[in-house]
Amino acid sequence: MTNIHLAIFKGKKIRRTIYNNEWWFVVEDIVFALTDTANPKDYINKMRRRDNELNKGYGQFVHTLFIDTPGGRQQMNCANTEGIFRIIQSIPSLKAEPFKRWLARVGYERVQEIEDPELATKRTRMLYKLKGYPDSWIEKRMRGIAIREELTDEWKQRHVGEDREYAILTAEISKATFDMTPSEYKKFKGLERQNLRDHMDDLELIFSMLGEASTTKITRAKQAQGFTENKRAAQAGGTVAGNARKELEKKSGEKVSTPQNYLHQLPQQKSFKKK
Repeated sequence: MTNIHLAIFKGKKIRRTIYNNEWWFVVEDIVFALTDTANPKDYINKMRRRDNELNKGYGQFVHTLFIDTPGGRQQMNCANTEGIFRIIQSIPSLKAEPFKRWLARVGYERVQEIEDPELATKRTRMLYKLKGYPDSWIEKRMRGIAIREELTDEWKQRHVGEDREYAILTAEISKATFDMTPSEYKKFKGLERQNLRDHMDDLELIFSMLGEASTTKITRAKQAQGFTENKRAAQAGGTVAGNARKELEKKSGEKVSTPQNYLHQLPQQKSFKKK
């Protein structure tokens, strides 16, 4: 299972994902951070031609994993900490040494989180706090993360393929809950590669949780196995949340889904502001 995260090194964005319980980093992001090249792919190709030993082992420590991009989730070349250290050896850059120290610290923190999962929760909570999110929002976001993990664990046990099938099932829940898939929802909010749920308000988070919690409940009750049965459970779980959303909108006269986001507020402000 993979989870997408974004790290910052000296102002440069480094996309990374947890795969097989360790961090994997996008190779192009690493190269760009250390070289400022306008064409990381071309730089990597030249680097491999220059370093024959690197080229020989490249396919052994670099793997394609799904990463969020402006064009949607795409497969990109990623390497774990050991692989990135090897790649850095072929980059003649003064920026390499502090990056190695940063990478080692990130790896050490991940080891700590594996040994004590509560640390990961605390660090995530602190990250949102530093970004300026209100405590009430953070509590809902953290609860939503836990509910999401419970659902994906259930899918894994029920023989649902990871990445692509997870994305399809998630889209089914979102469509039934909000009448929008996640990609449609991001466009609605004016987002690109940002995490959609980091830009939801309280009610949007609550209905997202309801849709996924209902899906987990129905999946267990139906003993769903495989992609097809779990797709039906996802549609049913999303429908539970969708019906509740429509009922609230009918009673309140207001839409739950809004184009509001946190793009222009963080970290300076805590309140939502309409685009």
